[in-house]
Amino acid sequence: MEKCNTGPENFVTEHKGLKREMKGRHLLMISIGGTIGTGLFMGVGYTINTAGPLGTVLAYMVGGLIMYLVLLCLGELATAMPVAGSFQTYATRFISPAAGFATGWLYWLSWALCIAADFTASGIIMNTFFPSVPIYIWCALFAVLLSFLNLLSVKAYGESEFWFASIKIIAIVVFIIAGLGLILGWGDMDPRGLSNFVTDKGLFPNGFGAVVITMVAVVYSFQGSELVGIAAGECENPSENVPKVIKAVVLRIVIFFWLAVFVLAATIPFGASGVMESPFAHVFTLTGIPYAKTVMTLVVLTAALSAGNSGLYASSRLLWSMSKDGQAPRFLGKLNAHGVPYNAIMLTVAVACASLLTKAIAADTVYLFLISSTGLTGCLIWMVIAVCQINFRREFIAKGGKIKDLVFRTPLFPFVPVATLLTNLVAILGLYLEPDYRYMLFASVPVVLVVYGIGLWHCRPRGEKRDGRGRIQG
Repeated sequence: MEKCNTGPENFVTEHKGLKREMKGRHLLMISIGGTIGTGLFMGVGYTINTAGPLGTVLAYMVGGLIMYLVLLCLGELATAMPVAGSFQTYATRFISPAAGFATGWLYWLSWALCIAADFTASGIIMNTFFPSVPIYIWCALFAVLLSFLNLLSVKAYGESEFWFASIKIIAIVVFIIAGLGLILGWGDMDPRGLSNFVTDKGLFPNGFGAVVITMVAVVYSFQGSELVGIAAGECENPSENVPKVIKAVVLRIVIFFWLAVFVLAATIPFGASGVMESPFAHVFTLTGIPYAKTVMTLVVLTAALSAGNSGLYASSRLLWSMSKDGQAPRFLGKLNAHGVPYNAIMLTVAVACASLLTKAIAADTVYLFLISSTGLTGCLIWMVIAVCQINFRREFIAKGGKIKDLVFRTPLFPFVPVATLLTNLVAILGLYLEPDYRYMLFASVPVVLVVYGIGLWHCRPRGEKRDGRGRIQG
């Protein structure tokens, strides 16, 4: 029987050029930075207003569980095959080249649009402090700043993201402590208790169906955690660092999200949360902390820049990897003296800025379609990761590999990847239940099919000998 080798050279091709200079703490903060963004700081109010306080806590508990299932699948793949292409490379290898093509381009586009949204959010925040400076000037400045940080060495980028994410984490920890003080009545404060969880309309004021509807937004808020898979390609000692980071990411993100959401649900009256500019700032104000709104505004600014910074890193590495696989133009694979794919970075920033123009010119048509068309991308990527893990495990065993030899093992196989597939499918189907999200479903499906169709055409046989999945042999 063929001897099994779990290294990338046996299952996927590790393209040379990028430098493994990222430390474990950088890897951890990149994943946290990509996950904890404006969605948490600004979006929880909508969820409380829709699902109710208890429904919101339940929704985020389920969302955290889904994220955990995804990272269990990704952990096995990224530890055995730590390559910069991550799930795009895995999809090409373990599903089909067309699937890898669609995975890479859809994920890249979704991040480019998210980066544009982060530029806009940052510009709006700075405009509140300096109203005489137009928002687009701030967007341009932040685009230059993030480009500069990403064009430096990967170690310098990792260090900047470490501090960006650290600010958010410190703010959330302080918020949780202050919020618990409100609930328990520390010092001179009257205890608020848990009375918020029982509204005048019961435990679920808008029905349990409202909890299901909010799952789409909740699952979306956890997306970004999968960046650990992409960053693993430039991490030193990946077999040692990746498993540790996967476990640490799950623990920290879940604790921060769950405790923060619990505090918000317990302290903000139902019905008032939907109209608040910043629920976090409101709770800080209740504690009597001076300049609470200003502090939280700056934290949200950091959150937006951190998420954009992580997104620019991830999307540029995907373009670089796809260029090596023949799924993107070759010029995107060029590296500067620091081993950074500069053309991929600049193209991503250019597309992000171009989407800002569509927001200014055609916000209700072109921009709305662009944003909606990538609405399914996060859940689809998570489903792709699960399928890749199933196929990898089967091939690993077929080649004589022993499960005990895997450094990181997805537990309860195949229950975990199957549960990942089903839960994300339910979240996607839940889009249809909410009229405000239904357009996202109608816009996403055709775009996904078109990109996949382009992938089929691009990866079609051209005289090469290919196997049943369309991969070139020999």
